[in-house]
Amino acid sequence: MSVEGKPALADEKEQQGVSEDEKKLVRKLDYRILPITCLLYLFAYLDRTNLGNARLQGLPQDALGGDPTGVLFAWVNSVFFFSYIIFQVPATVISKLYPPSYWMAGAAIGWGLCSTLMAAGFDYGGLVTARVGLGVFEAAFGPAIPLYFSFFYTKAEMGLRMAYWFGFAAVAGAFGGLVAFGVQHAHSSVQNWRLLFIIEGIPAIILGIVCLFFLPNRPESTGFFTESERELAVERMNRSTSGDVGAVINKKHVTAGLLDWRVHVGGVIYFGVNNALASLAAFLPTIIQTFGYTNAIAQLLTVPPYAVAAVVLTLTSYTSDRIQNRGLFVAASCAVGAIGYLLLLTVPYNVHVRYFAVFCITSGTYTAIGVIIAWYAHNLGSETKKATGIPMFMAIGQCGSILGSHIFPTTDGPRYITGFAVSCGLEFFAMLCALILYFSYKWDNHCRDKLYGVPEEDARVDTSDLADKAPAFRYIP
Repeated sequence: MSVEGKPALADEKEQQGVSEDEKKLVRKLDYRILPITCLLYLFAYLDRTNLGNARLQGLPQDALGGDPTGVLFAWVNSVFFFSYIIFQVPATVISKLYPPSYWMAGAAIGWGLCSTLMAAGFDYGGLVTARVGLGVFEAAFGPAIPLYFSFFYTKAEMGLRMAYWFGFAAVAGAFGGLVAFGVQHAHSSVQNWRLLFIIEGIPAIILGIVCLFFLPNRPESTGFFTESERELAVERMNRSTSGDVGAVINKKHVTAGLLDWRVHVGGVIYFGVNNALASLAAFLPTIIQTFGYTNAIAQLLTVPPYAVAAVVLTLTSYTSDRIQNRGLFVAASCAVGAIGYLLLLTVPYNVHVRYFAVFCITSGTYTAIGVIIAWYAHNLGSETKKATGIPMFMAIGQCGSILGSHIFPTTDGPRYITGFAVSCGLEFFAMLCALILYFSYKWDNHCRDKLYGVPEEDARVDTSDLADKAPAFRYIP
């Protein structure tokens, strides 16, 4: 998946009515923003999920007293999500008050240090402490990225860019499997799992330093643009909405974001897919091992499903941008993930079918998450409501990650019926919620067209008072 070349090529085909200056600006943004943010997410996700690989490299035996039931490991995995959930909303709202380059740099350096220090965990308490810190710093990064992208990209560009960014979670799964396979065969003076945390933690610290010098700040204040580019970037930021000027927070929109029922429904969808995501991250190598493979081969066989998921996510998001529809794609992706779990439940002995089911789960789950993030990056109207609503639905959804960390106890192996059944049901329920949101947005747009007329495409809409409730604002269904 080429971060640096493909966005520009896609835009050449998509933006036939766009000026050459704007195409150049989008390419300039892609070349600077996407490599940094995508690599940040690659290592953020590696540092969040490498416990699954460390489990097969002796972590429970060395630091958790053997952990015969798997309960201690499940809590080490899930405690990350408690701090991540608690800090998401306040961190993202507060991020509006600081230059993005400083904010992202501090977050990356913080979680990189916490991840590296996991290697120094010699008991349950030490590992839990490091994972709590990891959750705090990653909460300052993940939900802030959709808001940050909305400063620079239009609604017709957001889906593909979010796919590139979130696609690196799938790349992280594939890359993590390769790194773990290599570390599995290392002959070092420390245990393999400790070496894994060191190798995957230090790059985040280095990338944090890179952010300080190279990540652009808001369009109206960054030194990355010429004056003509700045004018164009600010105009793009105000298409179909109106961007804030400077570091401000609209308190009324904070409340609106917290109380919006659609944000809560989005949280239910995110709950279902994040349950699957957390399960995959922590237990996929273990699940594949139940197919009859050795630990090392199980690590290696996690790579293809993640690689395919990255491709499916990118193609789906590109199509979603082209036709300006998110809900149906989210629903279809959830259905694919649910079918994968259904296969694991109903076909217990055919290894080929079960491995195919893993592809369905990874592709469906990652695609649903990538598209829904892009969905809310536009549909909340104002910057402050985005800064509140996006982490709000993510916080609700991350509760599913806590559940996903506890439904695959060792005692349930090798069938893991409870884990597969719960995940299957939640993915199907997420599909139904996505369809409800889709028809809700369609109906709201229809009613506003009847009451106020069809607005001019891409015209600036004043959302400073009513956010997405402004009469001229239209949702992406």
